[in-house]
Amino acid sequence: MSIVEEIQRLKEARDAVLLAHNYQRPEVQDIADEVGDSLYLSKQALASDRKVIVFAGVRFMAETAKILNPQRTVLLPDLRAGCSLSDAITADQLRAWKREHPGAVVVAYVNTSAEVKAESDYCCTSSNAERVVRSIPDDREILFLPDMFLGDYVRRKTGRKMHLWVGDCHVHARMRPSDLTGARAAHPGAPIVAHPECGCASEALPQVDRVLSTDGMIRFARETRAPEVLVATEIGILHRMQRINPT
Repeated sequence: MSIVEEIQRLKEARDAVLLAHNYQRPEVQDIADEVGDSLYLSKQALASDRKVIVFAGVRFMAETAKILNPQRTVLLPDLRAGCSLSDAITADQLRAWKREHPGAVVVAYVNTSAEVKAESDYCCTSSNAERVVRSIPDDREILFLPDMFLGDYVRRKTGRKMHLWVGDCHVHARMRPSDLTGARAAHPGAPIVAHPECGCASEALPQVDRVLSTDGMIRFARETRAPEVLVATEIGILHRMQRINPT
């Protein structure tokens, strides 16, 4: 029996649904029941009638799935699977930050631990962070965490003054404006889509055609008429993009 056949057998035996994040390896995505970003997958878990949720992702994603599905078993294949963003701030650090800014509104990116979410007023995604911040009254002080690049992008888009926690995704933080300049020169005419976690997203806005969430990038690649798309995010997303757009 192959490993794929064994996984399928165990899924049926345990009455499990297998969810894989966009950034997972291609072979993991190919055997998953659903592939997408973390919040989409948690919603799919909520819609599933399976007793067990297997989340091929990182720890905060499995925690989010458990928050939305408290009565079901959620399994994380590798308990060591962490996220540099989620690890950038602890609940104790957030409580200390809140004491420095009494009355401030705390906006936490979904890439945070369950403990940090519990200390926050809002939990946002990359696709709705701007709308969440715009909904907060102008006279309220805002603490945005943990991604300083997403926070800076939202701050520029909204014009709101925000205190940003100094955290980042170690993959996205390495992407610089010079990377986009080089890619544009090598592929003239190709649109550039960038994830707002990228270190280049705010600094290189004039070069970027669209700043989008991972699912937003998938939709853009499906709908654009451009023969090439330059993607500034984690490389795992390319497998799903190419599968949806084989030509």
